[in-house]
Amino acid sequence: MLIESDIFIAYIKKEDRLKKAATAIINAVENCKLTPVQASTEVFHELYYVFSDYASLQTIIANEARIATIKNLMYILPDYAIYLAALNIMDTYGVTSIFDAIYAATALSAKVPDHTIISTDKKYDVIKGLKRIDPQELKI
Repeated sequence: MLIESDIFIAYIKKEDRLKKAATAIINAVENCKLTPVQASTEVFHELYYVFSDYASLQTIIANEARIATIKNLMYILPDYAIYLAALNIMDTYGVTSIFDAIYAATALSAKVPDHTIISTDKKYDVIKGLKRIDPQELKI
């Protein structure tokens, strides 16, 4: 099961509509109540871009370190096959965000055996072979 960036963004922010669900998911991962769970290392690039306009670099570093040290969360480093698959997903399904396409390609790879992504983003619903779970509906 792959955690998408919207969970990490909500987890980091002081207030967010997904804050309660994001915190519950991260706590479940850390307490081995939700397993196995992965994330793409590309999330660190995206989080920088999301927060760079209104947070200091020191704050971004602290928040990314917080994400990097979540216990029991396995990080997947994309390889060329994932990047190529991401570009194909963009072309085939009209996904416009390279980050979203990389997350989809990662979730569809053998590195995420259940091909499931935790996200509120409904664009994943049209991608063949990918299962999306809304974090607010996830039973932990």
